[in-house]
Amino acid sequence: MTPVVYYCFDAYCGWCYGFSPVIRRLSDEYSDRLSFEALSGGMIPKPSAQPISRIASFLLEAYPVVEQSTGVRFGEDFLWHIRNPGQSDWFPHSEKAATAMVILKEQAPERSVEFASDLQNALYLEGRDLTDDEAYRHLLDRYGMSDGYFYSRLNDEEYISKSHHEFSLVRQLQVTGFPALLMQTGELRFTLLAKGYTDADTVRRRIDKALSTTGS
Repeated sequence: MTPVVYYCFDAYCGWCYGFSPVIRRLSDEYSDRLSFEALSGGMIPKPSAQPISRIASFLLEAYPVVEQSTGVRFGEDFLWHIRNPGQSDWFPHSEKAATAMVILKEQAPERSVEFASDLQNALYLEGRDLTDDEAYRHLLDRYGMSDGYFYSRLNDEEYISKSHHEFSLVRQLQVTGFPALLMQTGELRFTLLAKGYTDADTVRRRIDKALSTTGS
């Protein structure tokens, strides 16, 4: 089997946003030797959604650390919501972005890492509310999907159920935090490549070591 790298992330994970440039670079570099698939982890279940005001103070402290550690920048349109939480109508949860990912992967599974990055740019750079159906419209042409095709599925229970199945799969992989990167080289053989933000050189060394044991 072609080894598969599973990128376990959540659209609302700030450290995953910081990791996006790393995983995109690596997925390009190893595209001839590895398959990559982004899996949504369900970090914020929909029943647990709370107003942004509940976590704004935490985010205000956390985002500069992510910027300093990873080199990404958070956009002013996102930062407005955590600087003015009393005026924001955001109730973050992971379900809708994960459902969008399920729809995309049915059409273009090889682009799931790219789509994960675009989801996080939409949130953290452009300040789009990923619980709002309209947050995805600007991406549809890029991924060759018509409005009708995408929106007929975004709130369909079948596709929502598939997103929950993905959350369960991530739990089965024993992922307890995001981002996480695992390589599957056999039916039951998995290698942990990254747990939390990890720089590209470190992940690259771990990939090469894992591949050397398989002869790939």
